[in-house]
Amino acid sequence: MYHTGRVSVSSKSAKPAVAKTQQRVLRLLSYNIQVGITIRRYRHYLTHSWKHVLPYPERMETLRAIGQFISGFDIVGLQELDAGSLRSGFVDQAEYLARIGSFPFWYTRTNRRLGHFAQHALGLLSRYPAHCVIEHRLPGRIPGRGALEAHFGSKEKPLVVVLLHLSLGRRARRQQFDYVAEVIARHDYVAVMGDLNCQPESREVGELLDKTTLCLAPHGARTYPSWSPTQAFDHILLSPSLQVREVKVYPVTYSDHLPVGVEILLPDDLQLSVSADQKEKFLHERQNER
Repeated sequence: MYHTGRVSVSSKSAKPAVAKTQQRVLRLLSYNIQVGITIRRYRHYLTHSWKHVLPYPERMETLRAIGQFISGFDIVGLQELDAGSLRSGFVDQAEYLARIGSFPFWYTRTNRRLGHFAQHALGLLSRYPAHCVIEHRLPGRIPGRGALEAHFGSKEKPLVVVLLHLSLGRRARRQQFDYVAEVIARHDYVAVMGDLNCQPESREVGELLDKTTLCLAPHGARTYPSWSPTQAFDHILLSPSLQVREVKVYPVTYSDHLPVGVEILLPDDLQLSVSADQKEKFLHERQNER
């Protein structure tokens, strides 16, 4: 729909910069919502599998609860959305959650299009307008993995947010991290977040940190499965120029993943703002797309 990043987990991740409380705070969240399906046991992946294909009323209740939860953040990256198909009742879940959470701006990338049956997507919801949004097709043996890159603030020194949902295979993840490293190489203020499908101490994450200036925002918690977490798959990586004030995994079980949030303190030369005219223009453009 729109056109075609940096943070860490080794010794760099253990010592985030000391924050200055007088600076402005921005709250980021990454959440794999599994298209609004709540799962409480491993066996539910089988017994509830039909929910990935067909609509059911409880999905909207779950989405409303997710929308209320994410309303406390400024920029939210969502994985495993549906962009409007049979299973979601032809509801664009990014737009729906933006409206529930009172986000004036939302952006999507559809990674796999399965006709009327499923539209697998990423979604980025924001309190601030992005002046550049780029859809990326990530490398990998099995197609269908993508990334969403959005630039906020000034065009000269933007905050660049890259939203990911990486592959299950290690080789593909390494290729995808290499791709992301090239995307973010020239930017000073970067946040990379998403379901990375690997642990922070994995080889591929270590290689990404070695190739970039990114630092992991270490939350020290496991995020999957949500009902009894054993794996830390969900992360936010930041440029060292973005000072971390708080990192947290939230114990909300609307999905099979737990969400990860971080508060960062913005440097003085990173300006984020929004006007009524920008909101009106965005909504007008979206209406024209339909």
